[in-house]
Amino acid sequence: MASPVNRTYLRQTRDAAELLGKLIRLGRKERKMTEEELSGRAGISRRTLQKIERGDPKCEIGLVFEVANLVGVSLFGDEGNANISRNISRINDKLALLPQLVRSTVKVNDEF
Repeated sequence: MASPVNRTYLRQTRDAAELLGKLIRLGRKERKMTEEELSGRAGISRRTLQKIERGDPKCEIGLVFEVANLVGVSLFGDEGNANISRNISRINDKLALLPQLVRSTVKVNDEF
């Protein structure tokens, strides 16, 4: 069994997780939902919800997105799911045009 890794996150990552957590908390409070109500609806523990709202970057991304959707936080733009579906389709088109295999380039030492 692998030992736990003390992971460090970039400042931008921590800031983004904190912002999303605060948006989730704001959405919950605007809907006058308690932590117990939202965590029950999301099928998670109250402690996990508290971690999400604090912006803990170790929370599972699917849970964070699920809770965000439950309180009406718009992900990836103001158009909601239509925008997400359109972007997925656009990215799939771009990926189809790229080579299937990605090879790392070897730097040639040309200093004789």
